[in-house]
Amino acid sequence: MNEDTSQLRPEWRQWLAENLALGVTEEDVQKILVSSGVDPALARAEVAAVGAHPYFRACRQVARHFGWMESLMDVYSALRAQDGGQKLEVRQGVTPEEFFQRYYFGHRPVVLRGMMADWPALQRWSLSYFRERLGSVEVEVMTGRDADPEHAAFQDRHRARMPFSDFLTLLEKGARTNDYYMVPRNENWRQGGLSPLREDLRAPAGLIEPDLREDMLTLLLGPAGTVTPLHHDNMNILLGQVMGRKQVRLVPSFERHRVYPHRGTFSHVDADAPDLTLHPLYAEATVLEAVLEPGDMVFLPVGWWHWVKALDVSASVTFHHFRVPGGNTHLEPPL
Repeated sequence: MNEDTSQLRPEWRQWLAENLALGVTEEDVQKILVSSGVDPALARAEVAAVGAHPYFRACRQVARHFGWMESLMDVYSALRAQDGGQKLEVRQGVTPEEFFQRYYFGHRPVVLRGMMADWPALQRWSLSYFRERLGSVEVEVMTGRDADPEHAAFQDRHRARMPFSDFLTLLEKGARTNDYYMVPRNENWRQGGLSPLREDLRAPAGLIEPDLREDMLTLLLGPAGTVTPLHHDNMNILLGQVMGRKQVRLVPSFERHRVYPHRGTFSHVDADAPDLTLHPLYAEATVLEAVLEPGDMVFLPVGWWHWVKALDVSASVTFHHFRVPGGNTHLEPPL
């Protein structure tokens, strides 16, 4: 059954081919199609047609070549689970030596408490403080996010510049929304406008290079309800929560095959309300979760998938210049 004669919608044909290639049984995909309103005879015919198509046969052969790697990752996931890896560790008093040995080089996330005790920002930062000190500065924010499900992957569509005071007015209204957000990918530090806020921050001693140049940190600021969809970064990240609370969910890098990667670093899965009919393998994913309070930091290892939701008006700072020989570890995307 070719594309011209298939009675399934294109998104269902793609879903069918993807799940069969990932190893979901023909019986299971037929059941899902039927439960979604597809006629049983049509479901059987579509599954048979996909399996017979030469393009799909080639796709399945490629998938088999990578099957051994997924099996190895499953073994690693099982070993990590036996080593306490099904719970996000929350630690206080971690030395730099232990941080690098157990977490950075051990490729483990961790919530760190007490690392921000010397930050003036914890006492100073508020919307009124920002307005009084930097209200006239022009900043770059993302707008119109609610109307675009792909806003995170296509941020250039949503870039807007406005006085910082106008953005603060939006935040002061208190609406829970994902429509506007100051995300890390902006020039607000580098252009110097928000540079004075660096005086309120401190590099975590022994973990991050101490000079805190403009290119060494980013600011995230937005209302309650902002969501960063499930994705991974191509380097190690240390996020410090300054204002408000954030809920985080993480999935190990070695469970990539369970999160349905999309556009390289993003996932098809809505980690807030996963549709296990469309993404059944996500049911097997290890999901670690925590709520970050002001003063908490979370280490996000390179390649680890994470979803983040602001529970309050929230301000966070991220660092990526770790004090390691050779600098941060980068994940090179495949060609």
